[in-house]
Amino acid sequence: MDNNPKNLSNAAAMAQFRLALIAPVIHGLYPDASRNAYYQRITEKPLTLPDGSVFQYSPKTLSKWVSLYQNGGIDALMPQERSDKGSTRVLPDTAIEEIYRLKEAFPRLNSTQIHRHLVEEAFIPATVSVCAVQRFVKKHDLKSARNPGMRDRKAFEEDAFGKMWQADTCYLPYITEDGQRRRVYCIMIIDDHSRFLVGGGLFYNDNAYNFQKVLKDAVAAHGIPAKLYVDNGCSYSNEQLSLICGSIGTVLLHTKIRDGASKAKIERQFRTLKETWLYTLDLDSITTLAQFNRLLKDYMRTYNTSVHSGIGTTPMERYQQARSAIRMPKSREWLEECFLNRITRKVNKDSTVSIDKVSYDVPMQFISSKVEIRFLPDDMSSAFILYEGEHYPIRPTDKNENCRTKRNNTPSIDYSRIGGEG
Repeated sequence: MDNNPKNLSNAAAMAQFRLALIAPVIHGLYPDASRNAYYQRITEKPLTLPDGSVFQYSPKTLSKWVSLYQNGGIDALMPQERSDKGSTRVLPDTAIEEIYRLKEAFPRLNSTQIHRHLVEEAFIPATVSVCAVQRFVKKHDLKSARNPGMRDRKAFEEDAFGKMWQADTCYLPYITEDGQRRRVYCIMIIDDHSRFLVGGGLFYNDNAYNFQKVLKDAVAAHGIPAKLYVDNGCSYSNEQLSLICGSIGTVLLHTKIRDGASKAKIERQFRTLKETWLYTLDLDSITTLAQFNRLLKDYMRTYNTSVHSGIGTTPMERYQQARSAIRMPKSREWLEECFLNRITRKVNKDSTVSIDKVSYDVPMQFISSKVEIRFLPDDMSSAFILYEGEHYPIRPTDKNENCRTKRNNTPSIDYSRIGGEG
């Protein structure tokens, strides 16, 4: 796997794309008469890859991916080389959001005018061609003069618990702990079918790792969802989450940009949370995040056992009626390893690697090699290199200690004798 973080992201996206195609076969949910019939139907027309290119696969390719996934998990579905070699994603998220804003405010703007605006306002460099903007406008159906923000929506609901979970983050008020006033973020996960709150937590930071902790606890308690539906925020759109979902066999789905309304169930839940719980609290009496979290758990229990007007029963009752088909983790140890973050690094000549500007010692046999490191961001003491199924621990570099370590291939130096005998 390439050492470049962007290449890792591209590989993870390609692995998720392949997993999404074969997921109905893996979970036994394909509507066709046989696996081969499903493969034939899916590959009848060319498919759009994550990098925007179009390619037509053969049925045998999908069958091969199923075998690879069953034998090697999500890692086996990752391309050996980056699938978009020779090209780059030329439109950053800020430019994409500006395109949507412009088309909504000025529907008749053409791609050339939009491109000129993006360059003048420094959203993109002048080296980005107008063709890149034209392709984006065409691909996302923004060419017509109609309101580009208008979506074709229909009410939907999965037919069983665990078919799809929706997740999002909600801003809550500040609280004061240890004399410091800090913003609180609520991360919540809801099951699409039952409206059951499978996971939730309050944090001082809205980041990817905090969501991963909520998701891991939800999976441990309630099983592995077939799909996870999230937005494009940095907490939800990153290569680590793609790899984690691939490891547990969950298809990761993202909403369209600036389309939070497509996650209506979790958005409606946040509204209920505020109206029936948050606004009734005496926030001045909450002095720790742990205390706030205990109150949130009480709310979640009450919500799950109260009648939901949208389904005519309680989320708990629906959950109990339709949870039999969900897959459970193989073991707690397996789940913990699936949720480890992973990066690749090339080992330096001095047997070290750098992670977030911190140096770590690794075994000497990996010098000049690319290695895969797995770790928890808040517990680097347990980080290790995974090589051929074996774990090789790494540790923070202590240069003073290394100075006193005897090397097997280097004769010791008696500094007391340097400069002649005393």
